[in-house]
Amino acid sequence: MGEAWGCVVNASTASRELMLGRIRTANAAAGAGAGNAAEEWAAIPREYRRTSTLGREAVLELLEDRLRDYDAHVLRVASEGVAAAVLGMLGERGRTRMLAAPGVTAAWLPEGFAFAVDDGLSVESIDRFEGVMTESTLAIAETGTIVLQTVPGQGRRAVSLVPDYHLCLVRASAVVATVPEAMDVLATRPAFATTFISGPSATADIEMTRIKGVHGPRFLDVLLVMDDVARSA
Repeated sequence: MGEAWGCVVNASTASRELMLGRIRTANAAAGAGAGNAAEEWAAIPREYRRTSTLGREAVLELLEDRLRDYDAHVLRVASEGVAAAVLGMLGERGRTRMLAAPGVTAAWLPEGFAFAVDDGLSVESIDRFEGVMTESTLAIAETGTIVLQTVPGQGRRAVSLVPDYHLCLVRASAVVATVPEAMDVLATRPAFATTFISGPSATADIEMTRIKGVHGPRFLDVLLVMDDVARSA
């Protein structure tokens, strides 16, 4: 009986060693693969188009076209006319209780309109405002995407995602044509949380009734600020 029991023990030990050996082999292979990850990443063919042949004006027109396709209201404005344009847009929308991301360019805030500035408000408090005004890091013409980051003028994600209306200021000089161009810019700013906005969040029920704003604002106005760089391009 003892000999039989010993045989069982020996068989169990052998199985365990076999299993552990396989795990060690797999871990070693995984470790070797991780060491080569950077080389493998660099070796990936990137033959897709990384830039656009469009001129500056065509790029801006493409962005406007894409944004309007997402039901956004887009208006070009000179740098010195931003405050008046903001006031006009808010008047058209009938908005009187607005939130602004901390650090928004002071000259872009119209006189006679009292913005509340987010200083860490709760989500419930943010939701009581009729909308929010922010700036943006850049915009991508081909996809009609606006990119926001957690920096002054753009604020926390909750600030731009909770209110039902978003007034976003996009500098024309910060508009790129393609996604790869945008990623090159964002690669230099890896420390910030980044939000990509490509049209309103939407869903549809079984009768194909589409509902916008499931997650985030339903209404987006964009002021395309024609700053000096864009004018000289």
